Amino acid sequence: MIRKKGKAPASGRGRYRGLSTLLLLLFLALLLSVNLVVTRLENQHGWRTDFSFNGITTQSQDTLRVLSELEKPVHIYALFPRGEEDVALMELLNRYAAASPLITWEQTDPALNPALLTRFSEGSDAVTSDSLIVWCESTGRRKILSPADFVSLTLDEETGNYTYAGYTYERALTGAIVHVTRDRIPRVVIMQGHGELDGETLSAFDALLSDNYYEVDYQELSDATYVPSPEDLLVFFSPMRDLTAPELEKALAFASAGGSFLFTCDYSDPVASMPNYASLLRSYGFLPLEGIVVADTEDKNSYYNNIRIDLIPTMLSTDVTAELVSSGADTVLLAGTRAFETPSGSDRNLMVLPVLRSGETAYLKLLHGEMTTLDRTEEDASGPFSLALQARRVTGDGFISRAFIFGSASLLTDQQLYAMTDSRELIIRVLEYLLNADSTGLNIMARDAMRPGLSARGNGPGALIVTGMPLLVLFAALVILLPRRNR
Repeated sequence: MIRKKGKAPASGRGRYRGLSTLLLLLFLALLLSVNLVVTRLENQHGWRTDFSFNGITTQSQDTLRVLSELEKPVHIYALFPRGEEDVALMELLNRYAAASPLITWEQTDPALNPALLTRFSEGSDAVTSDSLIVWCESTGRRKILSPADFVSLTLDEETGNYTYAGYTYERALTGAIVHVTRDRIPRVVIMQGHGELDGETLSAFDALLSDNYYEVDYQELSDATYVPSPEDLLVFFSPMRDLTAPELEKALAFASAGGSFLFTCDYSDPVASMPNYASLLRSYGFLPLEGIVVADTEDKNSYYNNIRIDLIPTMLSTDVTAELVSSGADTVLLAGTRAFETPSGSDRNLMVLPVLRSGETAYLKLLHGEMTTLDRTEEDASGPFSLALQARRVTGDGFISRAFIFGSASLLTDQQLYAMTDSRELIIRVLEYLLNADSTGLNIMARDAMRPGLSARGNGPGALIVTGMPLLVLFAALVILLPRRNR
């Protein structure tokens, strides 16, 4: 019997191949759709989890609080050319925008938008590439964040060089948002005209204030057109010449209206020959003692690096320092320090408190031309001594005037001491006290710049993943291939 030739039936393999291709295309389309949806949700709601070792794009509770309390819209310009973005910073900006509808941002190439640079550049504060412009139209205020604002430095005591310690993206960005949306910016006015420290010497202090969103100005009391506002803070950095009678009158009028002062008084300042300036200090209970404070040789913890005039004082707990003392951020260094008479009591109109105190066995050394040693002699006064004081005075007009004095300007002016000690934190607390300013409340830590080293204790999860994943793949392969071995 002869069979007719016909079309051979389609094999099962060909039939399943077409179905597999269709399912694969559907699966790829599904993955693409999920990716688009998840990306949109991440941009709008910040749902992506940060698995980086330093949590560089994770927002702290302080930032979330600031964003939840925001009342004015803030727009941020990210000045990065396409393809040269700071990826971590861009993702963090997305999270800020997701956390608050009042935060918006855009990326713009500064080379293609020179008008933007001209609009926001002001004096020496020029806008450069790789920076952020944080802008609040409601207040008309802007803050430029350069790449230097996104890193913190630490001093390597072995080499004497500064190295990167961490990334400060979040701290800088949240602080800038607080700054541009504040109703009023605290102003610090540094007095000149009496041989005080000048702007060049005070560059580190200026930068510290600017970084913490204070306005800094330089003025002379002798200028007839300058009338200090009681909302400002007047700073006298170790003057070498006395105030004139009209200048003293202007300073006292400022104090009577509730104005506050910050003083530094180094051991070499000729306070005894400046009666007007000394009377201003006395009005706050500040009585400078003659001489330099020297640590006792045996009290090793009270001085630094075998230099007995570089003092490591005890920080006492007051309303200015209580938080620093309780958190352990109480280490400062005073290089070449003057002492002050320790207040014996307070009254209803004037309260004076010691803030920094020398070691119990420190002594006061009077300086004279033929002196060749700092060793203790019988005529040297014994400690402990007050090295910094705070005061609160009720004026005749019923206002409250505050003052603070340090026995060494180095604590406020030395960049190296900023890196080595907790002086920055103390300075900011002092400024908040003197200006009676609300603290930003920001305690945002820098993110580690270097990945922590491997340790036996920390290797467990990583080792489990590294060894477990290949074993899991091998097990899956055996499950699939073994049943096929005999086919």
